[in-house]
Amino acid sequence: MQRAQKTLFNSSIILLLLSFVSCTSMPEHNPERNFTKASKELKSEFLLAQDSIIIKLPEGHFLFDEELILEGVNYVKVIGEGIDKTVLSFKGQTKGAEGILVKNCSNISFEEFTIEDAAGDNIKATDVKNIAFRNLKCGWTGEVNEENGAYGLYPVICSNVLVENCEVYGASDAGIYVGQSDSVIIRNNTVYHNVAGIESENSSYVKIHNNKAYENTGGLLIFDLPGLTRYGDHIEAYNNEIIDNNLDNFAPKGNIVAFVPPGTGSLILATSEVDFHNNTLENNRTIGLGIISYVLVNAMEPEEESEHPVGSARAVNSNYEQDSLYNPYPGGVYVHDNTWSDDHNFPALGHDFGKLFLSEFGFDRPFIVWDGIQADGYYNADSTVNNRYKICIDEEVLFADLDLANDMEKLTENPEELACKK
Repeated sequence: MQRAQKTLFNSSIILLLLSFVSCTSMPEHNPERNFTKASKELKSEFLLAQDSIIIKLPEGHFLFDEELILEGVNYVKVIGEGIDKTVLSFKGQTKGAEGILVKNCSNISFEEFTIEDAAGDNIKATDVKNIAFRNLKCGWTGEVNEENGAYGLYPVICSNVLVENCEVYGASDAGIYVGQSDSVIIRNNTVYHNVAGIESENSSYVKIHNNKAYENTGGLLIFDLPGLTRYGDHIEAYNNEIIDNNLDNFAPKGNIVAFVPPGTGSLILATSEVDFHNNTLENNRTIGLGIISYVLVNAMEPEEESEHPVGSARAVNSNYEQDSLYNPYPGGVYVHDNTWSDDHNFPALGHDFGKLFLSEFGFDRPFIVWDGIQADGYYNADSTVNNRYKICIDEEVLFADLDLANDMEKLTENPEELACKK
């Protein structure tokens, strides 16, 4: 289809199409529960935990009114009788934000239980070396909405992190989130009905593989944000199934993920050295993969609209240029050997990106887009692309440089500059 034909989809046609868009209901989770109030003894096992112990969680459905804390301990395993047998609920929590909070520890593992309905994050770990989350179920019950907690599993400022065989749903930010951490493996998990299924943020040496992300707003996000303790690089995402991520975005206003369009398979934001390969991206109706700069995010979500303080991983920071160590542009990105398909005629039209893609591309939308916003040093003196900012797309599908820095004046499909091997 010629570009002139594609641009026949003018604003009046889009408005007509929008008149046929119906509001979709949000998914609900209403598991059967027979709660027993958690005993003082069970709470005390966390409070009084010492090195080299096993905290055994018994079979049953237990209701907690305050967070459980592990602090300053080493070699501790917390293990239940199985995800369908041991359930920890924080519904109606009155003290603390997290369900379980782990601080300044090493060699910690959580296994074989379900955790639900924390006021904030279901399990948060910070300043932990060697932490594993295995065979857990984690989520928020009832209809998913912005009142749900932000993160299901949330290791931040950690090293040697393993998240495997977990199931996470209902997070108003990210189901599985790893932030400001290094040496991370996220594998064999299932994430659904979250705003972001899996998110790697400001983390290094991360492998994300063999996961299934479906019916989220965005399936897999790889982000690098300003104003934090470290920056992300060397991320490998492969053998993931990223399917049907078309859920309405229910993130609270001002959250960094609130800009993610429904129908997003994956986004790479301002991250360096990303190898994205051998994934299956199917029926993500707006975009399969977006490669974007923080400049674009800042333009879309001004800081004054944020409900979170500057420096929060969840906030948009309009002063990002003051962070001299931060590079707001993606680079060293290699996209290859993935499988792409989409049976939808229209993108998600309730979002500006969906309207834009319909207007510019009609029914022949690209699977991969780069925002086209270039750093000052994007080109070398010989007019070749600086390796720091190089993006290589080795795929036999339609991709595009949107040239958003120039109001799409030079929007280009399958540009030669991006059609390369690393």
